[in-house]
Amino acid sequence: MRIIAIVKRVLREMVRDKRTLALMFLAPLLILTLMYFLFQNNATNVATIGVSRVDSQLVTALKNSHTQIKSYDAQATARTQIRRDNLAAFIHQQDGRLTVIYQNSQPSDTALVRQALQGARTKLKVQALVAATKTQRQALQRQTKVLKTLLQQRPQAGQTVRTPAKSAAVTAPDYTVTSHYLYGSADSTFFDTFLPILLGFFVFFFVFLISGISLLNERTTGTLTRLLATPIRRGEIIAGYLVGYGLFAIVQTVLTVAFALTVFKVHMLGSVAVILLINFLLAMVALSLGIFISTFANSEFQMMQFIPLLIVPQIFFSGLIAVDQMPTWLQGLAHIFPLYYGGQALMDVATRGVGLGAVAGDLWILVLFAVVFTVLNVVGLKRYRRV
Repeated sequence: MRIIAIVKRVLREMVRDKRTLALMFLAPLLILTLMYFLFQNNATNVATIGVSRVDSQLVTALKNSHTQIKSYDAQATARTQIRRDNLAAFIHQQDGRLTVIYQNSQPSDTALVRQALQGARTKLKVQALVAATKTQRQALQRQTKVLKTLLQQRPQAGQTVRTPAKSAAVTAPDYTVTSHYLYGSADSTFFDTFLPILLGFFVFFFVFLISGISLLNERTTGTLTRLLATPIRRGEIIAGYLVGYGLFAIVQTVLTVAFALTVFKVHMLGSVAVILLINFLLAMVALSLGIFISTFANSEFQMMQFIPLLIVPQIFFSGLIAVDQMPTWLQGLAHIFPLYYGGQALMDVATRGVGLGAVAGDLWILVLFAVVFTVLNVVGLKRYRRV
């Protein structure tokens, strides 16, 4: 009976908490729906390959459903064209030597180009083998015909017998391939590519969680109410929280980036200072967002329930999945999430080596997110002031 009483109490409390019930039952459905549209896209990944002075037969063999060929003149500079036209690779031929420069910012595109090049060379060899077999068969047929003629008409004394001329051998071009990498190296992995995004995500997630729960505790224990009863302004309270938690966010950002650089030996092409700046801005957005969301929660349990709605969707739009290959409406939806801009900036700096000026637009948008959430925090504190 006592167990039944406890069960009834739990059920009664859960039924009274309508928000908990809604998040518990609806949040998984929303995430599953989002994942359905994200992974429902059957578009084929296509890698664009630039070619210069490459044999037409090799260019034809390179074409398949996963590659797109773009021709350039002999004066084209490979590295410049890769950056300007976002090419997956650039192939230049001189005599029988192929020089391939991979962009290598997306290992999947690099793998597609490698497979296409290997498949093209194999295809040309097979075609040459088939042609050689056909030629040999025709020559054998001619020799057989001549032999039959000789057997039927024996040559007279002094008469010469003409044998068919040998056919020219059909051989496949033997290309020597030299590979270079604009970003990273031949040993680059998916982890190396996506690590900058993961750094930004972990900084964002933990700062959001810790700041939101910490402020929630101060509100539930009455500390925030006592602060609001003093002459301290709401803006000063929010600024104090932002600076206080921001100092810990700086330490966490430096520690996380330093750990990735020293332990995983990840090579950042861009400035580490810019990487730290981007992560710090992500932390400030997460900090202001966490404080704002905490005003809608009455317990740590309810604070955790906002994670599936606010944090999980951002993982999908942070760059771990190619946003430009999503349906158009999902690409538009990605722009409302801070991690979309943070992940994009981190990828550009870490894997492409761009400078601060190239990612300034993304950084200003992150600043705008932080300012908007800070203003909302100041307005939201008004509901808790008693005097």
